[in-house]
Amino acid sequence: MTLFLDACIVIYWIEAPDPIHARLMAQLGNLRREHRGATFAVSRLSLLECLVVPVRGGDAATIEAYREFFEAGDLQIVELTAAVVWQATTLRATLGLRTPDALQAASALALEGRILFLTNDKAFRKVPGLELVLPG
Repeated sequence: MTLFLDACIVIYWIEAPDPIHARLMAQLGNLRREHRGATFAVSRLSLLECLVVPVRGGDAATIEAYREFFEAGDLQIVELTAAVVWQATTLRATLGLRTPDALQAASALALEGRILFLTNDKAFRKVPGLELVLPG
């Protein structure tokens, strides 16, 4: 079981104030207890999506927090391979997803086994094969 984190979830994890952060951490904890041995995964695109605002603002502490998150040994990063980009192209063309969303969805679909896709974006509901978990 893999818990795939959309970039917005990573941003909430690193930057959100309480009570948003606390609720997300509780939900992630519940999911990991419910799915023993579950691992986390993200798309390589998330690094770009998460760092734009802190880099623009010169926020060294937040940049460092993201660096630590993305370099964690237990985090799987799905690279934007030719196959992922092709799948994203198909999703964008057929479902009308925005390019970043198509790349996120294609990255999750590239993984093996059961994937729970954590996001705050309901647009992903139209992607066949994605099992969504929206923050509660």
